[in-house]
Amino acid sequence: MLSENLKNLRKAKGLSQEELAARLHVVRQTVSKWEKGRSVPDAELLIRLAEELDTTPAALLGPELPQAAEADRVAEQLGRINEQLAIKNRRARRIWKIVAGVLIGAVVIQLLLILLSMASFRSFQTEAESTVQAQELPLGEP
Repeated sequence: MLSENLKNLRKAKGLSQEELAARLHVVRQTVSKWEKGRSVPDAELLIRLAEELDTTPAALLGPELPQAAEADRVAEQLGRINEQLAIKNRRARRIWKIVAGVLIGAVVIQLLLILLSMASFRSFQTEAESTVQAQELPLGEP
């Protein structure tokens, strides 16, 4: 666990055993022993080691961390999923825009029909009133 995690994190940071050893003020062989599982760092060195690798001591001692190649594959898959979701969201937005356009069009047509009905009713009403008035007039009066 520690040996594999240490090796994976060191490589992920782009450090050689020698560079890590210099940062921790130990010899390269000490880092090599840690990575081969032949020895373990004391508590103080473990904390400094975790700080150098931007992680926690618990993460170093815990279950094996995924290697960089696995992380890259996971990141690639997540990227594909994200792209597919973006495409799906664009399609859904297009569909909703079309539905909204159709509904607005239907409402506008209904309003136009109501206005035309009211106009024809007024025309009919005006025509009926003039007919009634014409019938009420005596024959001799213009």
